[in-house]
Amino acid sequence: MKPYCEILKKCGGMPLAIVTMASMLACQQTRSRTWLESIHHSLASDFATKSKYDGMMYILDLSYKYLPHELKACFLYLGSYPEDHNIKKVDLVRRWVAEGFVSNSDGQDVWDVAKSYYNELANRSLIQPNYDENIFYSLPIPSCRVHDMLLELIVKRCKEDNFLSLKNDDPHAEPSGQDKVIRRLTVVGFGDAVRNVSQIRSLAMLGSNRMPPLLELKFVRVLHLELERVGGKGIELADINRLSQLRYLVVTSGFSTLVVLPHQIKGLRFLETLDFSGVFIRGDYSFEIIDAPRLSHLKAPKPMRLLLPDRIGMFKMLHTLRGFILPPMDSLENIIGLGELAALSDLEFVSPRRCAPLVEAAWMAALAASLEKLRNLRQLVVMTCPFDDVGCCADALSSLSPPFHNLEQLNLRDWTFSRVPKWIGYLYNLRGLQICAKQILQEDVVIMGTQLPRLLILRLRILGIPTERIVVGGSTGFPALKSFIFDCDMVSYLTFEAGTMPELRALDLVVYVDEWDRAAPGGLQHLPRLEQIGAKRAFSSVEEAHRRSFAKDEALIRGVFQGAADSLPTRPAFKLWGGWFLRPRMEDC
Repeated sequence: MKPYCEILKKCGGMPLAIVTMASMLACQQTRSRTWLESIHHSLASDFATKSKYDGMMYILDLSYKYLPHELKACFLYLGSYPEDHNIKKVDLVRRWVAEGFVSNSDGQDVWDVAKSYYNELANRSLIQPNYDENIFYSLPIPSCRVHDMLLELIVKRCKEDNFLSLKNDDPHAEPSGQDKVIRRLTVVGFGDAVRNVSQIRSLAMLGSNRMPPLLELKFVRVLHLELERVGGKGIELADINRLSQLRYLVVTSGFSTLVVLPHQIKGLRFLETLDFSGVFIRGDYSFEIIDAPRLSHLKAPKPMRLLLPDRIGMFKMLHTLRGFILPPMDSLENIIGLGELAALSDLEFVSPRRCAPLVEAAWMAALAASLEKLRNLRQLVVMTCPFDDVGCCADALSSLSPPFHNLEQLNLRDWTFSRVPKWIGYLYNLRGLQICAKQILQEDVVIMGTQLPRLLILRLRILGIPTERIVVGGSTGFPALKSFIFDCDMVSYLTFEAGTMPELRALDLVVYVDEWDRAAPGGLQHLPRLEQIGAKRAFSSVEEAHRRSFAKDEALIRGVFQGAADSLPTRPAFKLWGGWFLRPRMEDC
């Protein structure tokens, strides 16, 4: 221990220096005496003669020098994000892979290796992971930031190595790179049009109002476009099929910006990530993908009205598939094809409109058979078309033998079960659960509370009149739950007992204004960390919603829940959410 203590003493008492040096020492795989002595000697001989700032930068540079070779490029790549930018983990690791920084020589999944690189940088305190402690309605999205001084080191190194350049919207600012051929460029803000891009391999435009000249990007691998207020013809993306080296394409735009997507994605044999989820398209649209054998992450544009591309089962490397409408229920080819996507870990889809009972039963059976083959699923989200008030009866899934024991998020709230499936209790790693049933009994709540110890978010939607009270007692569990949404006519049938839900921060109640029992849940005083009680109106039809007076509804709802909140020792805030829900109808279930 003595050599380590001596080294840390040389850090001048500066917290960032101590943390970075300690993390480097802890993560170094080979810590020979000679290596420790060389570190100690370099600090002893150089650090003492430097200013506090220079000494700090010296230690940070030392931590970079002792990074494993495969992590150095990943670390410098953080310089492609502007200062104080919240960097999403999923975007960062996908760009690393597209840039060719990640090696899977041992046969490991390249995406798992990329995530391990991210974790290693975090362990070395070279990135600062963000942990959202105030999650209410969605699971936190892993992200990170870079300390200002570390970013300064990165920018310096990038200039020296001509690794990448960053240009902001200051007309007097020079790109943070040398006057050489630029290989990687980030443009922040509006500014001038991007020029001289023929040699660029990575281009990110953040907040720009101009499209880059796509046909000049002959060698681009990574193209990340966050565009705003693009005038003229809007965003025209037909030429992306000419970018033969493209591996990563993400496009986002404002709602008012016209976006024209190609009807076919073809010839992009290296394409790994195709993400249009931040794009809004107008009118009907068809979409086909041809010859993209390496496609791993596919996300559809909004609103969710694109049909799942044909022959989806051919894309064996897919890990992410989000936002598409499944084909009509009389077509089973693509439903069966889903079962061929063995690598799939993130699946979100919109169910088609219901049809004849026999056809629907065959469709649901085929879907269940496909889901049972997806052993790597971590997220499964099912939705219905907007303002479609008839969701599928999901009882065909009740007998499912789910192999996805690593599932972390399950959202089936738009489909209806007669009863909560028993297999829910075997999803031990579940962190988010949203489910709808005609009846949810006390025993169902006990199973969820005691057998799902990692559950953070729970939404229960009950379409029928409860046959018994739901009592959440201290022995029921829910040790980690932070957000609970209760969607039921009979709000007063929900009761909390002492010792239950010790971490609950937010309780939200969906109120069916015409049928609501006009009472708050019982036992709210037993929720020791409750910070917010929320309510949202729901209606049986669009016409009913338009007839109602928000002011009258607000007075009625606030009169019940504001008083309940004010009487609690934690004094939680009360919030009546704007907007409303459309209540799904129970049919044939």
